[in-house]
Amino acid sequence: MARASESWSSPLGFVLAAAGSAVGLGNLWGFAYRASQGGGGAFVVLYLVIVLVVCLPVLVAEMVLGRSTGHAPLIAPVTAGGRRWAPLGLLFLAAAIGILAFYAVLMGWTGRTLLHALLVGLPADMAASESFFALISSGGGAVLGLLVSLALTGAVVAAGVRGGIERLSRWGMPALFLLLLGLLIWAAFLPGAGAGYHQFLLRWDPAKLLDPTTIRNAFTQAFFSIGTGIGAILAYAAYLNRRSALATEAVSVVGMDTAVGLMAGCVTFPLVASFGLGEVVSGSTVGTLFIALPTGLASLGMAGRLVAVLFFGLAYIAAITSSVSLLEVPVSSLIDGLGWRRREAVWSCVGLVGVLGLPPALNTAALEVMDALFGGVLLILGGLLVALLLSWQAPARFLADLQGCATPPGLRRALLLSLRWISVPAIAVGLGVSVLDLAKMWLG
Repeated sequence: MARASESWSSPLGFVLAAAGSAVGLGNLWGFAYRASQGGGGAFVVLYLVIVLVVCLPVLVAEMVLGRSTGHAPLIAPVTAGGRRWAPLGLLFLAAAIGILAFYAVLMGWTGRTLLHALLVGLPADMAASESFFALISSGGGAVLGLLVSLALTGAVVAAGVRGGIERLSRWGMPALFLLLLGLLIWAAFLPGAGAGYHQFLLRWDPAKLLDPTTIRNAFTQAFFSIGTGIGAILAYAAYLNRRSALATEAVSVVGMDTAVGLMAGCVTFPLVASFGLGEVVSGSTVGTLFIALPTGLASLGMAGRLVAVLFFGLAYIAAITSSVSLLEVPVSSLIDGLGWRRREAVWSCVGLVGVLGLPPALNTAALEVMDALFGGVLLILGGLLVALLLSWQAPARFLADLQGCATPPGLRRALLLSLRWISVPAIAVGLGVSVLDLAKMWLG
């Protein structure tokens, strides 16, 4: 069993690690980007509803699948549902490896930007910023960033659950919140901060609640942000003991993830208004994070440079806690399924991901396609299959595991009903939209 030789030192260790898995670069730029496209306050309301009603039950289901079986993502679906569910285990591996292959590229961009801001400074203008981004996002610079990011991720995972993953999460997540809180307070005093909050966060248009674009953006942000459907939470939950209160821990993970998204938005919105970056934010996530933001901060002199170092340091912490969870999916599967030692499993997986990461490192168009396929279609499909497995194929396992950790009967029934009749239909619709978007990308 995956948890036979390793476990979390405490429930807090699991919560911090799971929150670290959920909190990533998407929280820092995705929230602002999609909120600006989707109607401000209406987007936030829809996002919160989808997280609580659709994503939370699926998160609990994935945690139950991991803990109740005690197996890694490759094997857990078969243990719970039989041999016909074996493709779900393969889907977990494909999604996690595919996402990590392009995510490590983004992580490399983030690290290079952090080092440049720390050691050299910020670009003087938009043209200089675009030239620097071209340097780090193509050719040898991008490949170097990819390899360094994977090497750091591998070193953490190779150190084990307690010595690597939990240790990183225990200092990384508090550091992330402190940095974000400091930036939030600083941003609140920027000229135009009030206009930024109003334009992106406090603007209220009830019609946007029924707007398909707003609904799609809120669904995409919620599902990708929580990170269910790729097996990372499952892999972490396999190391949990039977007494851990899964429902409470799931709420904690969702709460921390949502708080980071909202806090990051409250940093980004004033920056956007203060530097006049509204059109850039609405048009491109990459443009916001790696081009426009450094250019805007450069106008503030040394204070702007310090803020840039803090912001990209924060972003790198968010990136590595997520990349570690993605790597644990195939690593734990090799350990559990084939009896490999952790270190050989880690560095074999790092080598594979490094090869798969070359196309997105050398071509941003390939990165966008991989994002849409692995981070969109396969991630959502995985979440749908987890919901179907635990709500229809193995509901007794779902209820028994929650009963075993003293979850109230009413809450157990509510989670199962929500999983069956709300999460499954909603995710199916979201999957259809993602498939259409991917088809348009390939055809267009």
